[in-house]
Amino acid sequence: MNNAPITVQYKINAPAEKVWQALTDKDEMKLWYFDIQDFEPTIGKEFNFYEPGEERKYHHQCEILEILPDRKLKHTWAYPDFSSLKTVVTWELFPDGDHETQVRLTHDGIDNFKELGDNFSEKSFTEGWNTIIGKSLKEYLEKKI
Repeated sequence: MNNAPITVQYKINAPAEKVWQALTDKDEMKLWYFDIQDFEPTIGKEFNFYEPGEERKYHHQCEILEILPDRKLKHTWAYPDFSSLKTVVTWELFPDGDHETQVRLTHDGIDNFKELGDNFSEKSFTEGWNTIIGKSLKEYLEKKI
């Protein structure tokens, strides 16, 4: 059993303010991440979404725990249709000069989903976060410059 969090980190060629906007503006989020209609960057607010496509198999439910503008977004991550347990996702931004930002995502408590099968495994989440940050977010922000 591995209780270590998943950590994914990438350098993105964009200032922290632009990365933050991509992480917290629901109109931008749907261009690279998920279409989250009820997202509001306010502590205590809950938001819900499904994976892209028509299947709508996985209802994601999250609640914002912490916000430090241009620096940190922390929220729960849960699948209420499958489990009452939650995990915690933390997005951290580290400016590197004026035009680059180190983006680090930590997904803690993934062991809570171990009973749910391979789609909820550490390997599956690690691959997903690497694709979301290293490809989707990076390509979205770097083409905007």
